[in-house]
Amino acid sequence: MSRDKVRLGGMALANGVLVHGPRYWACAVRLENGGLEVASGLKPLRAAEIENRLIRGPVRMAEIFALLPEIRRRLPAAQLPFQRPAVAAAMVGSAAAVRLVRGSRLSTAVQEVLAAVLAVGPAAVAMRGSNLAEYHGAEHISIGTYEHGETRAKEHERCGSHLLGPLLLTSAVGNAVATRAPASLRPAARAAAGVGAIAASVELFSWMIQNEKNPLARALALPGHELQHRFVTADPSPEQLEVANLALEECLRLETDGDHRAAEEAPPT
Repeated sequence: MSRDKVRLGGMALANGVLVHGPRYWACAVRLENGGLEVASGLKPLRAAEIENRLIRGPVRMAEIFALLPEIRRRLPAAQLPFQRPAVAAAMVGSAAAVRLVRGSRLSTAVQEVLAAVLAVGPAAVAMRGSNLAEYHGAEHISIGTYEHGETRAKEHERCGSHLLGPLLLTSAVGNAVATRAPASLRPAARAAAGVGAIAASVELFSWMIQNEKNPLARALALPGHELQHRFVTADPSPEQLEVANLALEECLRLETDGDHRAAEEAPPT
């Protein structure tokens, strides 16, 4: 991706797409009557403004969730992913299963592998073949086409699913270290290991993007790519791609206008 392009992220909804840049967000949805509705604004939490690498990773993951209440307020017609009963039920079931695995006598390495599969597997299966998976594909195609200047596939190299490999690795290391802490300190050690694993995973993910031809980067990206390809994305319809492109254009408009305003407001040198 060229340096003059805005770095974008996104999230699929059951009836639309959210696209967000460093400072702004835009969400477009398809209404039941076939019409389109768009909302946009300034992000309440902006990880791009944080320089500390220790907290930047968790904040990058948290900023998308900080947007959800604003989207619900500004765009009531938006159907968030967690509102889909199958996905919500899968997530609850996954959380219960992960707790059982964590409390078992299995080795730390086996626990981490099972926990990773249980954390994403049921929700991925629930998404397969749904509108949510199709809008996820539309989001990737729209953003990828903008970034590369040519029509792209429904899989994207910066999809959050690619965090699966790094998170599996860093969580295994973190929990292995935490289990060596004294019993009285072990809960706090596990919590610290969890935060550290997220921070390390995001930084490792950034390295993977910059070194995509590196054998290690490819190996770490493989689980996430297969998850995208087989379960959590599907080929969108032209109408769904229209929704994604509308969100993309609105987000880019805000990011570009924001740069112009910042330049106009900057003090003379």
